[in-house]
Amino acid sequence: MTASASNTGDKPFNRLLLTGAAGGLGQVLREALQAHASIIRVSDISPMAPAAGEHEEVVTCDLADKAAVLALAKDVDAIVHLGGISTERAFEEILEANIRGTFHIYEAARKEGIKRVVFASSNHVTGFYPQNEEVDAHSPRRPDCYYGLSKSYGEDLATFYFHRYGIETVSLRIGSSFPEPRNVRMLSTWLSFADLGHLVERALLCKDVGHTVVYGMSANRDVWWNNRYAAHLGFNPQDSSERFRAQMEQQPKPAADDPSAHLQGGAFTQAGPFGD
Repeated sequence: MTASASNTGDKPFNRLLLTGAAGGLGQVLREALQAHASIIRVSDISPMAPAAGEHEEVVTCDLADKAAVLALAKDVDAIVHLGGISTERAFEEILEANIRGTFHIYEAARKEGIKRVVFASSNHVTGFYPQNEEVDAHSPRRPDCYYGLSKSYGEDLATFYFHRYGIETVSLRIGSSFPEPRNVRMLSTWLSFADLGHLVERALLCKDVGHTVVYGMSANRDVWWNNRYAAHLGFNPQDSSERFRAQMEQQPKPAADDPSAHLQGGAFTQAGPFGD
């Protein structure tokens, strides 16, 4: 661990913990979170690149190791939890990183008195809805894979730890956050990096969130999700996938029986089974 700054008093947090910091979105948020904390403690099981910045602490941590996660959360004011497997994999892998690991994050928050968690959930919590049906945070969940199941479990943890221990969470059902959409489906699910940073900012700073579920999407033309129950966050996306439409629609159209053509979860609804 390399230590950095002390609290200057001009930022809302002294120390934020960012898990999954070596991943694609973690690298984006390493920079975005600098505006909100004097110190960012960045953690992952993978090597961190670039190395620790001036106001960062780098800690290698396996989220499946409860004692290590407890140590990771020491002296932290809030947690942005991106850590874990972000694609569909065998259940045993998902179990350790996403299910056991997220439980350890909430236990660490409880023991360290941390009262705000931003949890990277996923649109795959509701991936088995058809693309012509609008869903919101109150729609029954329809997880589309083991990964989606793990995120659904994380949302249940967030609800439990709020009602039992008063730990507030904003669960971000992230759509597809990349520099630009990669296919026609992502014209509806795309979340720009700038809008991601704004969403995490609102999730950290908004008061009295209880457990709020919000879909992470930019201001796209055609959307499947409604954030009516997260309006209090003040999330106001500025980007849109529309400028990529012509390029994406030049791609070959998926077959009629391809889930990417009719299910919100796309290819995740067909991944696996594993080990047969």
